[in-house]
Amino acid sequence: MSTHVPGEADRAAATTPLRPGRAVPGWVRRIAAMNETWTFGVLALLVAFFTAARPDTFLTRYDITQIATNAAIYLVLGVGMTFVIIVAGIDLSVGSVLVLSAVLSAEYTIHHGGAESGWGTIAVSTLIALVTGVVWGGLQGWLVAKAKVPPLIVTLGGFGAALGIAQIITGGQDPTGAVSGELQHRVGFGKLFGQIPWLVVIAFATTVVFGLVLAFTRFGRYTYAIGSNPEAARRVGIDVDRHLVKIYALTGLLSGLGSVMWLAYFGTTSIAGHSTDNLKVITAVVLGGASLFGGRGSVLGTVIGVFIPAVLTTGLIIMDVQQYWQDVAIGIVLVAAVYLDQFRRRGRERG
Repeated sequence: MSTHVPGEADRAAATTPLRPGRAVPGWVRRIAAMNETWTFGVLALLVAFFTAARPDTFLTRYDITQIATNAAIYLVLGVGMTFVIIVAGIDLSVGSVLVLSAVLSAEYTIHHGGAESGWGTIAVSTLIALVTGVVWGGLQGWLVAKAKVPPLIVTLGGFGAALGIAQIITGGQDPTGAVSGELQHRVGFGKLFGQIPWLVVIAFATTVVFGLVLAFTRFGRYTYAIGSNPEAARRVGIDVDRHLVKIYALTGLLSGLGSVMWLAYFGTTSIAGHSTDNLKVITAVVLGGASLFGGRGSVLGTVIGVFIPAVLTTGLIIMDVQQYWQDVAIGIVLVAAVYLDQFRRRGRERG
């Protein structure tokens, strides 16, 4: 019979506490804590619910294409709104700026060939829409940054003024012959490789470009710094006022781009059809994890947030829910998102 002499390995085993299982890797914990992860979870639950409720009609290939196409314009608007909300601002005028840009673009098209116009007219009318958005957004940014008028008031006034000018120009009626048939055929209804709608491609490219700008450039770093603490940003040499003007001009630019996409797809200016665009876009951005107090948000989160109302609306339509209840549902989602944002904010402050 041999006697076992304890060695270093035995002593180490005796003093090492037993673990019930493997420790969760740090990268897994970081992903689980991301706002985007929780938002994606909400989207997945909605998809699962509507798929179970209407398995034969929801999430078909046609539905996926329609959801992506309908979300494309709001995604472009949402990218601009993401920058604004990160700097602790707000823009209630995006829908009206879209309308004004569409009307001015349409007026040029009407007087230069109308529905029969070619790519020369399309290029100029597109430029008009983009410039209109930039100028209007830049003016609002100047009032916020230099005149020190609260962004809520500036953009609320901009909401009414832009829509009023559009109605004055058109007499309150959507003009006929406002869109080139070539633009509608090639861009509005056209598909890349016959599969992916061009509107989705444009929205995807816009998202990627400005997502990279926000995440990896000095412009993006300045945006987060100003949203977190504008006074500290000034002290380190950031021209806060100039940056705010750029942010609001960017939002206007993307509203102008959204107007071109709208004209291409719907073939009309839809003057009375954009009163709730700001609600939908703000809902998407906040659902995506951006804080209304500034300093936090991401384009990826906005992408996920845009698809939540899109899936919700499509699912409710398939379940034969009236349009009025769809608006109620989107409003409830917005309030819930803001409450969740405040709840998370208080949790971080206590931590």
